[in-house]
Amino acid sequence: MCARYQTPSQAAAERYWRVLEPLWNFEPSWRVLPTDPVPVVLGANGATTGRMMRWGLLPYRGETKFPLINATVEKLETWYAWKQPWERRQRCILVMAGFYEPHVFEDGRKEPFYVHLADRPVFGVAGLWDRRRQADGSEVLSCALITIPPNSLMAEIHNEKQRMPAVLREEHHEAWLLGSPQAAKAALVPHPSDTMVAWQVSRRLYAVQTPNDAALIEPICGRTAPERSR
Repeated sequence: MCARYQTPSQAAAERYWRVLEPLWNFEPSWRVLPTDPVPVVLGANGATTGRMMRWGLLPYRGETKFPLINATVEKLETWYAWKQPWERRQRCILVMAGFYEPHVFEDGRKEPFYVHLADRPVFGVAGLWDRRRQADGSEVLSCALITIPPNSLMAEIHNEKQRMPAVLREEHHEAWLLGSPQAAKAALVPHPSDTMVAWQVSRRLYAVQTPNDAALIEPICGRTAPERSR
C-alpha cells in the first residue's frame, strides 16, 4: 500500500485547486510519512478550502494499533473506521505530486518505484477525514487515502498487493467532494495507465536520516519499468 508520497509547493497547489480559503501552510516534501501533517482539499458551497490534517485517520470513537493511512474502497460502507466518515460525506482530496510503491522482483528483492502523472505536476487522491476531540480538549483532524484495484501499470509495479491510490480525474473532483454517495463512488476508478510514468528509485527513501529533497525521486540506472516486463 502507498506509505510514502510527494507533495508540491503550496503555491502550486493553490494555483491548481484555485483555493479560495488557504487555511494551510506547508513546504514541498519528497517523503511524506504516516502521521505527518499533510495538505488536503475540502469542498463547501462550490468553493475549495485547503487544510492541514494528520495522515493516518483517527476514528471518532475507538482506538487503532497502527496509523490508518489507506482506506480500501471495498470497505468504505462497512468497516467501522470508514463507515461513519463515509456516511457523513467527510470526503477530501489529498494533494500530491507523486507517490511511491514497492515492486517485488523475481529474486525476492523489494525495491521502491516513484510514480507521477505525465500530464500535470499536481494531482489529487480521494480520501476520507474525521475529527477527534482529545482528552485536553484539543481537536485533531485526520485523513486516510483510498486505495482501489490497479490499472495495468500499477498492477505490474505494485505486484505484491495489486492496489493503487484512487488518483482522481480532474472532471471527478467536484463529484468526489460534493456529489452524492453514488456519484462519489463512481469517481473511484483506476487512472489511465498511459498518463502515468514510473521509475525505480533508491532505497534511501526508507532512511529517515536521508535528506528530504529531490534526490529521492532520481531514477536508478535509468529503470522506468520493472525488470520482468522488459
